[in-house]
Amino acid sequence: MIIGGFAAQAQAQSNVTIYGLVDVGVVSERGGAAGSLTKVTSGIGGQSRIGFRGTEDLGNGLSAIFTLETGFKADDGTLDSTNTIFNRQAFVGLKSKDAGQLTIGRQYTPLYLAQSQVADPFGAGYAGSIKNLFPSAGANTRVSNALVYSTPVVEGFSGDALYALGEQAGSNTAGRQFGFGLNYAQGPLNARLVYNNKNNDTAAVGTTPAKVQDTGRTTMFAANYDFKVVKAYFAYGANKGVNSSQIPVANAYGYTVAPKPSLDSNDVLIGATIPAGNGSIMTSYIRKNDKTVNNQDADQWALGYLYSLSKRTGAYVAYAKIKNKNGAGYTVGNNNEAGSGDKAFNIGLRHSF
Repeated sequence: MIIGGFAAQAQAQSNVTIYGLVDVGVVSERGGAAGSLTKVTSGIGGQSRIGFRGTEDLGNGLSAIFTLETGFKADDGTLDSTNTIFNRQAFVGLKSKDAGQLTIGRQYTPLYLAQSQVADPFGAGYAGSIKNLFPSAGANTRVSNALVYSTPVVEGFSGDALYALGEQAGSNTAGRQFGFGLNYAQGPLNARLVYNNKNNDTAAVGTTPAKVQDTGRTTMFAANYDFKVVKAYFAYGANKGVNSSQIPVANAYGYTVAPKPSLDSNDVLIGATIPAGNGSIMTSYIRKNDKTVNNQDADQWALGYLYSLSKRTGAYVAYAKIKNKNGAGYTVGNNNEAGSGDKAFNIGLRHSF
């Protein structure tokens, strides 16, 4: 939906688009310590959301832009994050045809955009989500107080740079985050090389002393190539430091000794989408290699099918299974939830507007 300005001049120079997604279905999870769980839930393939996106022509190829986007749960109508309004995205910026784009506010990281847009045939959703094993939790997905610059596209190449302030009194580095992305998209090939660095320090507050920790660092290469009869996907990530390989659920399997987040790991994904009828088959294999002495590796196999009822509406089914090794504790979740066990089945419906 496009909403013009009230004045004739505003109508000619600016517009606001209302957009969104409603995704709801049934999830059945098995294998966790709490037992089997079947539920109606929201955001399985992509989080249900409503957003407002606007542009204003400032002349000479320069535009002002903004995005405000909130997530909600279609199963019960509540916000997906309490005490927030535009928790998914909230930024304003300037866009130039020749100079690129600069935005300020709450935004996606280059790491997560590469995972969801390039690396994963499941698009970071459904039971087969890349988020189950690759580092995508919290600020690895989106970060507040961020400045993001994106270059113009030249011969298929472009770049992104993110810097987010930690905003902790007494320290210029505690909590800060930065990342980079080098992108190529032309013809059937889409590839990205990204780096993400999160400072885990906390500044002193009153009588509570400062806490100094190692940074969390991830470097990832992702690519997909469309052969028409099949679209092939590949991703490789190297993760080092604190919070570089978070475990989404602290101890989902009730082990006597809880799983330990790896401080040194590699991730590999191989996948494909295959056109089939009026939809496409999605499949992937992901392996996490924990290189510490704990050797808590994990493998995930996933298969799904997305059927297009129209350009905006689709029905889906997906299944994934994780094999944890040596006390690892990874779970099969989806786009919006971390999951509760090592197996999950999804069936649902999604509509974009």
